[in-house]
Amino acid sequence: LIRSHCECLWDSVNRDKGGHLAERSIMKQFIVGLAVFAACQSPESSPALAELEIPTPSGSNFEGPAFEFERVSEDVYQARGTGNVSVGSNASIVINQEDVLVVDSHVSPAAAAALMRELRLITDKPVKYVVNSHFHFDHAHGNQIYGDDVEIIGHEYTRDMLANGESVSGHTYQTMRLTWVEQAGFAEGQQGLAPIPPNRTLSDRMTIYRGGREIQLHFFGRAHTGGDVLVYLPTERVLMSGDMLMARPPYMGDGFPEEWVETLERVKELEFDTVLPGHGPPFSEAVWIDRLQEYLRDFWARVSEAYQAGLTPEEAATQVDLSDHGEHYSGITGPGVALAAVERAYALLEGR
Repeated sequence: LIRSHCECLWDSVNRDKGGHLAERSIMKQFIVGLAVFAACQSPESSPALAELEIPTPSGSNFEGPAFEFERVSEDVYQARGTGNVSVGSNASIVINQEDVLVVDSHVSPAAAAALMRELRLITDKPVKYVVNSHFHFDHAHGNQIYGDDVEIIGHEYTRDMLANGESVSGHTYQTMRLTWVEQAGFAEGQQGLAPIPPNRTLSDRMTIYRGGREIQLHFFGRAHTGGDVLVYLPTERVLMSGDMLMARPPYMGDGFPEEWVETLERVKELEFDTVLPGHGPPFSEAVWIDRLQEYLRDFWARVSEAYQAGLTPEEAATQVDLSDHGEHYSGITGPGVALAAVERAYALLEGR
């Protein structure tokens, strides 16, 4: 833990959202207090920061650190938002011998620029690669701050969706922005937004070798969207899963529930000790794959029954009961599922 001389102390007890102590090795318990440290430093006190020319897009006028960093392996970190400004998704950081790879670019250019500034506290190496795990606005709307020398990588589907404006015109953004507007800096961060698609794509697999590190990118099939990319470090046994795999129920408004189950089966082929999800803290229990598969199977079966019974999406959203999954997903306390998920399931059932 790094503590600043201005007594900005940040103590972590390394608990998950349910308050349970996470079982991790000492290295994985090491939460880097750099976010708070950053808030207490002036640019002049850090030569690396002073030398940077990082843009200040709309929405950059906030106080305190935007991120906290957790080290999960040597030179591998997860960056999570502090709440001082809306950042959307987590980012995963891989510091290579000469450069840096970042997974996901957040909800706005302002959030992405904030990450660039605060990265200087853990490395002075340049960002060379940005991977978009999928096309959703909270994971890809910071692409525009990166220069032409940065390779922005994503699945072909992700490029198509961003290039066609689906990250701003699609129902997911149009619906979610109405609630996200309450988050600090979200509305301001959308001003001047110009979604940029990946400039390098993959269809199934890509491998990047940087120094002695192997970085694998995998597309195992449709799941959360039509183009979810996993980033896998085989030596470090770290998996960066985007929103395909989290320790909580996923958003399914653009998903493929039946195929998602089979895609997750292929994820089991990878040998990993740590998962860095697109939302929430790292976890190590592979059983979350099984839990999500069970949840998706039951969701699909019960929504299909509601569809066959002639219920409207609105009726099904209030009546479908997945509370038997509440043991593992604490947010489920009774009947009811997200309307966006039901509408998506109905569209798939109707062949739309």
